[in-house]
Amino acid sequence: MEKTLFEQMGGTYTRVGDYFLPDLKLPEEETKPISIWGQRHAKYLKQKHKVLYMNLLTSGKLNRYLADIDKQWEEVFSRLVKQIAEREDVTEQLKADNQLKWVAQMNNIYSRVTEIVNKDLIYS
Repeated sequence: MEKTLFEQMGGTYTRVGDYFLPDLKLPEEETKPISIWGQRHAKYLKQKHKVLYMNLLTSGKLNRYLADIDKQWEEVFSRLVKQIAEREDVTEQLKADNQLKWVAQMNNIYSRVTEIVNKDLIYS
């Protein structure tokens, strides 16, 4: 029996029941931690940009890509929170004087910045 192109290129098969399945595995990839922004973007890619997601996954570049995105967006998030807090005069002095008001205002800022980051960066 003549070898298939897959076998000629060094591929092998494993018999599972009545079928011969190719022995395929993804390339090894360095694993970096991915937090909320990278996870949200991964979900978005998986749902809306399946080809890009599969290309990154099968090339072994998905984790690195998501870790880079995650790092960039975490920096943007922190910078926006700081800028808005300064603009709205949410300071350490307010925190010392009235903690409940400070917490309420910071939660409001976090919510707004999360919406901005989601709309402009993750889902675009």
